[in-house]
Amino acid sequence: MLRVVFAGLLFLVTPFAASVAAAETIDVSDAHGGSVAAYAERWKELAARGVDVRIVGKCQSACTVLLGYIPRSRICVTPTASFGFHLAHRTDMTGVLWHAYAEDIRGWINAHGGLATKLKWMSAPDTYHYFHKC
Repeated sequence: MLRVVFAGLLFLVTPFAASVAAAETIDVSDAHGGSVAAYAERWKELAARGVDVRIVGKCQSACTVLLGYIPRSRICVTPTASFGFHLAHRTDMTGVLWHAYAEDIRGWINAHGGLATKLKWMSAPDTYHYFHKC
């Protein structure tokens, strides 16, 4: 009887373990931005798949919208990681970006002069205050 119960539990747990072991990691490096809408759609799809994201270089402009889709617990940063924040070319897309950022990230941006046409770069050690190290 115990053997049957154990086999049943193993049957239920095995697919879950396989899905956890198969977690996909996306490396972000030299992502110079582009269409906020296109980046938002991409990150929304990747978030639905449960990917992990490793920032290994620059993530600037529209790339930063990932912060609104990928849970912070699934994002890690390397010493070379950096985020470049600025006003979008379209006013409505600036709103999309701004609302994608958590309150503490918005606080960092505001403490560094707010969004402007020129990029505001967040890099180490600041990134370590908001994201865990890879």
